[in-house]
Amino acid sequence: MAKRRAETMEENRVKLIAAARKAFADKGYAAASMDDLTADAGLTRGALYHNFGDKRGLLAAVVHQIDSDMAARAQAIGAGAGDDWQALLAEGAAYIEMALDPEVQRIVLLDGPAVLGDPSQWPSQGACLQATKQAVTRLIAQGTVKPVDAEAAARLLCGAALNAALWVAASDKPKDVLLKAIEAFHCMAAGFIVKPA
Repeated sequence: MAKRRAETMEENRVKLIAAARKAFADKGYAAASMDDLTADAGLTRGALYHNFGDKRGLLAAVVHQIDSDMAARAQAIGAGAGDDWQALLAEGAAYIEMALDPEVQRIVLLDGPAVLGDPSQWPSQGACLQATKQAVTRLIAQGTVKPVDAEAAARLLCGAALNAALWVAASDKPKDVLLKAIEAFHCMAAGFIVKPA
């Protein structure tokens, strides 16, 4: 009985997140009503309140899902980039480029910060920071990156990619800004490389 209840709760969470993801992408957070969110999921407001507390809690779950998906996509792109340094650059550039995706743009990069606050404090960004710190630590051990504090370097790299993505999303000409942002990200990151003697 308890197992079935837990399964039902998880099913309801999945339905609500899917409905909210669509509504927030189509209408934006402010315009998506609680009734829209629950009706599209075939559930009641009570299910929303029980699972997420409120509409803001549901947005946090949607942002976490999308931002985690973004990180996974960036890592997959990085995995095909060759060495660890190229992988790190490819992941950062991929994350910035995802700001062109309308769903990412609206939910994660525009509505998310406006409603949930500083993205660098989101759990999904914390996971990204830890993965970047591990990559920087490997690159330092390989002698590719200068022996700087790995956490400081990871925070700067993650912050640069995040802020570049925010800039692209908020721009009137996102495709033009994207090229500038990626070029600047690569230039900044290059400062960490050990120069050959």
